[in-house]
Amino acid sequence: MEQKPKAYMNPYLAGFLLGLVLLASFVITGRGLGASGAAKSVVIETVGSISPEYAKNNHFYASYFETGDDRPMRNWLVYLTLGAIAGAFFSGFMSGRVGFKIDKGPRISNAARLAFAVAGGFLFGLGSQFGRGCTSGAALSGMAMLSSAGFITTMAIFGTGYAIAYFFRKLWIN
Repeated sequence: MEQKPKAYMNPYLAGFLLGLVLLASFVITGRGLGASGAAKSVVIETVGSISPEYAKNNHFYASYFETGDDRPMRNWLVYLTLGAIAGAFFSGFMSGRVGFKIDKGPRISNAARLAFAVAGGFLFGLGSQFGRGCTSGAALSGMAMLSSAGFITTMAIFGTGYAIAYFFRKLWIN
C-alpha cells in the first residue's frame, strides 16, 4: 500500500508562521535570520582544523579564532541551519514526501540539471559573500527592519529570477 502525500500547508499560514519565527529571532538574539553565516562558519572551522597555522596567520581566519571558546561552529546560525534541515526531513517524512527525485523538464538531462543546480548554488553562495549576507537574510530581515536595502534586494532577487527564467524556460516546457 502506497502512502499518498498530504496537502501542503496554506502558504498564508506558512508566511505568518515564518514572520513569527523572524520576530522571535529579533527578540531572542537581537538580529534577523540568514543561512549564509552557517556555511561560512563551516568553511572557517574546516580551514582552522585542516591548517591551523594558515588560519592563525591569515587576518580573516585569525579573527574567528582569537578567543579560545568562541569557535565558529558554536555560532547559533549553524544550529539554526541544522534544525532547518532536520525539520525539512521530518516534515517530508510526516507528509509522505521523503525521497530522492531530480525535478527537471523534458529537454534537459539529469546530469545537466544537477550541473546547473551546483553552478547556481555556487553563484548564490558567492553572491551572498559579496552582499555580506544571504538573500533570505537580506530580504526577510531587511524588510522586517523596514530597510530600503531589504526592499531593493527583494525586488532584485525576484526580478533577476524572472529575467533568467525567460531564457531557461524551454528546458522546462514540452
